[in-house]
Amino acid sequence: MRQIVLDTETTGLEPAQGHRIIEIGCVELADRRLTGNDLHLYIHPDRDIDQGAIDVHGITLEFLDDKPRFHEIAETLTDYLAGAELIIHNAPFDLAFLNHELRLVDAGHTALEERQSVIDTLVEARQAYPGQRNSLDALCKRFEIDNSNRELHGALLDAQLLADVYLSMTGGQIDIALAAESEAGAAAVATAGLAEHLAGAGRRPRVTRASEVEQAAHRRYLEMLSEASGQPCLWQAMEAAQTNG
Repeated sequence: MRQIVLDTETTGLEPAQGHRIIEIGCVELADRRLTGNDLHLYIHPDRDIDQGAIDVHGITLEFLDDKPRFHEIAETLTDYLAGAELIIHNAPFDLAFLNHELRLVDAGHTALEERQSVIDTLVEARQAYPGQRNSLDALCKRFEIDNSNRELHGALLDAQLLADVYLSMTGGQIDIALAAESEAGAAAVATAGLAEHLAGAGRRPRVTRASEVEQAAHRRYLEMLSEASGQPCLWQAMEAAQTNG
């Protein structure tokens, strides 16, 4: 299964007010493994960046001076995202901006959430940890993920952190399954090793039978159980059936 962990940085908070995307970071997962096939894009917005936004991500218009416009990277982005499940923290924010940008390029654009599956990790975290802080920083702290390099927001860095958070949040069942497979594999190896050893020795396993003293102690224990329960225990009933049979 192919998944894309995605984050954006923008000039402001509302695409309806003309704000634009200036950075996109994407991290690819295949069958829950990081592939290294990531996508990182800076985009010139053709408008000013709100100072409040600069305070969050540190990206200035001067830095973006030589970067492409969105229509120049739109095909690269859509081809990269095609067919993947999207993993986004506070998905409505990023999807609103992405759909707005894609509609500026193609008025007939179908919303990404209608084209492919989307997991909102903020919603997942709120369901798993109600009443607790579920920002990306809080989740990193909860799962002991190092975010010490996150002095400012950055789309690629945040996508990388979110990928680690997502794998940690959803890792329980996978870990249990892997543990079961590991135990089953170890048992199979042990069984195969024993069979190989016995075949090489040319004999069956040695059977050690209980001595008369051990059998007498076992009978006394069964009698004690019967007295405590007020009826013959199952083992005694089986022995009686075998004797009578």
